Amino acid sequence: MNLPSETTSFVGRSVELRAIRSLLESDRLVTLTGVGGVGKSRLALRAARRAADHFAHGVRLAQLSPLREPSLLAQVLLEELGLVDRTTGSAEEVVTQWLADKELLLVLDSCEHLVAACAAMVRTLLDTAPGLRVLVTSRQPLGMLDERCFEVDPLSVAHPPIGADTSAGCGDALRLFTDRAAASAPGLTLDSARRASAATVCHRLDGIPLAIELAAARLPGLSIEELADRLQHRFEALTTRDGSPRTAPPRHQTLRTAIGWSHELCEPLERLLWARLSVFSGGFDTDGARAVGAGGPLPAEEVVRALHGLVAKSLVRCRVDDAGTARFSMLDTVREFGVQWLRELGEERRARCAHRDFYRDLALRADAEWLGPHQVAWAARLSADHANLRTALEFCLSRGDGRTALEMGGALWFFWFACGFPREGRHYLGRALDLCAEPGPERARAQWAYAVAAIAQGDLDAVRPLAHELRATLGGPGAPGAHAAVYLEGAVLTLQGDQEKAAEVLGRAPEPPDAKGPFPEAWLLIKVTRAFVHVHRGDFAGAADHADELCARTERLGERWMGAWAGYTRALASAGLGLPAEAAFHARKALEGKALLHDSVGAVMAIDVLASASAAADRGRHAARLLGISQRMWQAIGPSQLGMPELVAAREESERTIRTSIGDTAYEEEYRSGLETGTAEGLAYALAPGDDGE
Repeated sequence: MNLPSETTSFVGRSVELRAIRSLLESDRLVTLTGVGGVGKSRLALRAARRAADHFAHGVRLAQLSPLREPSLLAQVLLEELGLVDRTTGSAEEVVTQWLADKELLLVLDSCEHLVAACAAMVRTLLDTAPGLRVLVTSRQPLGMLDERCFEVDPLSVAHPPIGADTSAGCGDALRLFTDRAAASAPGLTLDSARRASAATVCHRLDGIPLAIELAAARLPGLSIEELADRLQHRFEALTTRDGSPRTAPPRHQTLRTAIGWSHELCEPLERLLWARLSVFSGGFDTDGARAVGAGGPLPAEEVVRALHGLVAKSLVRCRVDDAGTARFSMLDTVREFGVQWLRELGEERRARCAHRDFYRDLALRADAEWLGPHQVAWAARLSADHANLRTALEFCLSRGDGRTALEMGGALWFFWFACGFPREGRHYLGRALDLCAEPGPERARAQWAYAVAAIAQGDLDAVRPLAHELRATLGGPGAPGAHAAVYLEGAVLTLQGDQEKAAEVLGRAPEPPDAKGPFPEAWLLIKVTRAFVHVHRGDFAGAADHADELCARTERLGERWMGAWAGYTRALASAGLGLPAEAAFHARKALEGKALLHDSVGAVMAIDVLASASAAADRGRHAARLLGISQRMWQAIGPSQLGMPELVAAREESERTIRTSIGDTAYEEEYRSGLETGTAEGLAYALAPGDDGE
């Protein structure tokens, strides 16, 4: 289950929750519709959380609000489901194949801007996965025949109270206002007169949760009585001033008016920042806010103050991530108002160019520091800004700026290759390479990035011509960066199974190049591949030598991702040399690095090797439980052992060894225990040192 935790109290909706539960029991597709700001997403998440125990494979959420490119819908679902993206088949095929035998509730949140794409995808998923149910939130239905629509109404609001004694009739709307008022103005108490004024506010705002929250955020500067009075006097004027026609549906009109009123009450610099921040997708940090928000009358040193003002007014939301970094975001309705204002100011192109430049520079910095001690932080940073990277690349490509797209996409080679997004990388890099054919370092870097992404997917036919072109571009064996072509050629050969030829090609690589030269990562990848080649050839001592050299190099750099692969190949070498305790030690070191970078494939492969080492060390029960843990992880991410014959054979050999050692009954008991262990607990169990002698 990947549902986010609730950061504010959930008010009311008991009747709606019961109705949605009933609909999910009888229908496979339920769509929550309603105006923006009415609380569809919060309601869907609460309903999904309550329903989770009724689905054998739980609940998964795909938040689609940041997605602007319909063609990437299947890719986003693949990512949100945590699946392995290692094939050349379409992302839709990967998703449908994985879901085919699952009993799962899939929540698609904010589909209104992708209605056609979502309808087509949902149709395919429902037709191929009989155990799947889908809960959608959208301002409009998907328009499918078997779709059951449930309109989410605003919170209950009674007529404006005549006397203070009837104000409690405002129900859940007043409860929400009271709750948010207490957070906005600590120490505030509602006596009878204030409750009456609060009830008037709730009624005037039609019980729309977002409008009520925005009104409550004004309380530090206004009393409740002043809030009700000003809202009453300004409502009619703002209904036309913000561009909303009087003929618009009342609830749409109310929300736009409430947001327009909040806009009017902002300071001028806050309004300007609100407009500029609307170009972000998904979220942003303070560095991004400064880069995009500063300029003209808003100096960089004033951006943070204005940003905090927007947070205080509930127009921008703030959360602190696991690394202690503040991340900001806007609700769709608030962001849409900002986009409209930005266009009226004539600043949209300037803001979007600033956004593009910020994320291009971020990608270049990440590339420069990837092979170093900040690698884990960079992986987390780019993962948090994934939606913005997409937006920046789309902006480049839509404007015909192929060179910037090449520069940015090439700099993100490790994000596509090492962080699990090869399909998406090829999507953007392919378009950029087609758009800009002019030779140069940006094109060479993009070709490299495209090629390693293709390797991650096993598409060797795509790699060969790129390796040839790179060799021609970079020059002979001694030319700077030529080892990049050597890696590509060697990787193709070893994946084809031609280990002798792979060893010959990879052996031509020069000694470690200057870390500041082009493609410094290629030499490390050559070392990883050479170690694998030696393992495949049965030369375990040679594999150990290459792995040890790579381990030493990555430790000096402070690098973790390739260092973890070095630990993995070192574990394979130790196992081949008949040193199970040493193999277990290196497998755990590899697992530590993979877990840090959330590399689920690398982590489960390390656990498989650890299980094999434990079996060889006569720790049969421990090994059986590890196999159960790894199997649970494989079930969550794709085909077991990636479908690779060598890995499947090694896993089967481990099982035979364990069954012979402890018997079928004990094996099944421990295996079942591992299979029922959650991922976090399973990783902790695997990382705990045992009696391996290490």
